[in-house]
Amino acid sequence: MIEAKHLTKQYGRKRAVSDVSFSLSPGQVTGFLGPNGAGKSTTMRMLVGLDRPTSGSITVGGKRYRELTNPLNVVGALLDAKGVHPGRTARSHLRSLAATHGIGKRRVDEVLELTGLLSVADKRVGGFSLGMGQRLGIAAALLGDPDVLVLDEPVNGLDPDGVRWVRNFVRGFASRGRTVLLSSHLMSEMAQTADHVIVLGRGSVIADAPIGEFLSRGADRRTVRVSSPEAIRLGELLRREGARSTQQSDSQVLRIQGMAAARVGEVAAANGIVLHALETDHASLEQAYIELTRGEIEYAAAPEGAAA
Repeated sequence: MIEAKHLTKQYGRKRAVSDVSFSLSPGQVTGFLGPNGAGKSTTMRMLVGLDRPTSGSITVGGKRYRELTNPLNVVGALLDAKGVHPGRTARSHLRSLAATHGIGKRRVDEVLELTGLLSVADKRVGGFSLGMGQRLGIAAALLGDPDVLVLDEPVNGLDPDGVRWVRNFVRGFASRGRTVLLSSHLMSEMAQTADHVIVLGRGSVIADAPIGEFLSRGADRRTVRVSSPEAIRLGELLRREGARSTQQSDSQVLRIQGMAAARVGEVAAANGIVLHALETDHASLEQAYIELTRGEIEYAAAPEGAAA
C-alpha cells in the first residue's frame, strides 16, 4: 500500500506539492493525472526517496523508502528512462542493479525477455530508440519482483504493440494483489488501464475516485445524438422542456444536452415523430479531465488564432 499524509514540498518560494493525502490499495491500477507542473513527478520522487518532503509523509507498507532494507523487492519505479549510462549494455545495466540486492543473473534474463529486449541485451544503451529505453526502464523496475510498481509515462515512445503490452502487463500485475501507480498524459490509454484516478492541480488533490465515479461527474454534460426527418420540430419540443439542442443546417441530426436519451424518445413518440437513430455520447476520461482541470493549468498555450 502507498499512503501519503499531508505531503508538502516547497522549493524556495514555490510550493510544488501542497497538503496531499491519498491511499492506494493493492489489487488496482491507480492513474495519476494532472497538468504539467501539477506536482505528480515531485510526489513520485518523494515516494522513492529522491526528494525529501518539506512536511508530511509518503510511505510504502508503512515505511519511508529510505527505511526499506531491500527497496527493489518492494518498489519498482520508472521515473526517468534516460537515467542509464549510454556506454553500458542493457544486460550489464540490469546486472549492476541486481548485484545491489543479491538478485541472480537468471532474473536479469527473465525481465529482458519479459520486456522484449533479450535479442538486444548486449547492445549499448546509447544506441537504443526511445521505446527501447522505456522497455529497459520497465525491466529495471521489475527486477526485484516488487509488490508496488510506480511508472511515470511508461508508454512514451512505444509502438502500438508496446502500448498494449504495458496495458495488459500492469493490469495483470495488479490482478495478483499488487499495487500500481501509473502516470500518463494519454487519456485514451488511461481509460482502458486504470481502476481509480487521482488528479492533482497546482500541487493539490482535486479528485480521488474510482474511474467510473469520476466519469459520472460529467453525466449532466453528456450529449444525446438523435436523427429524425423532423429534427427541427423535435428540437423545438425538447427546448420547451428545458433541453439544449444544436443542429447543423440542412441536417437531420440533433445534439441534445440536459435531457436523457429515454426522455428524448418519449417526447418523440408522444408527438408521432419518427427517429432514425438515438444514442448517448458518454463522457470520456479526456472530457472529464479537461473539465476538471480547466482552471488548474499553470503552463497554458495561447488560444488558437492568437497573434504571434
